[in-house]
Amino acid sequence: MVEGIAIGFSDMLSIAQTIGIVGTMVLTLFFSKKQIQSLSIDTQTRGLNDLGEKYLKMVERAIEDPSIRRVIDSETNVSQEGAYSFYILWICSHAYAMHKRNILDDNEWAGWVQWMRHIFRRGTIKETWRQIETDKWFSPDFQNFIDTEIIFGAKLT
Repeated sequence: MVEGIAIGFSDMLSIAQTIGIVGTMVLTLFFSKKQIQSLSIDTQTRGLNDLGEKYLKMVERAIEDPSIRRVIDSETNVSQEGAYSFYILWICSHAYAMHKRNILDDNEWAGWVQWMRHIFRRGTIKETWRQIETDKWFSPDFQNFIDTEIIFGAKLT
């Protein structure tokens, strides 16, 4: 009888060890997957930021030297104010992309939305938006956001 209890205890100990090992493996897999997803988001963000920096340098050069703007669009003669407006819109587009990738938290994003509504309500950027909107310079998702959330939210005339 004592032998049967010892075998039962030994079996229970073996099962407990197996459950512990399997549980440890599951936890390790779970946290590894989270870390890989985080690394993927970091890589996407770095790529988006690198592309953004290149674009912003291009716009800065076009603002400094208006004669090279024709390389991008030979049909449009954009003023410095128009080029600067486009530059600001592209920064807003970049912030929107960062929000969509969950890089900006809700508080940071709320600040960006408030600022965008302010510049559309009080600045001349709305005229630039109306001019370039038909050319589809920005992603359809961002354009829809500006049209519905910013322009409607800013109550423009």
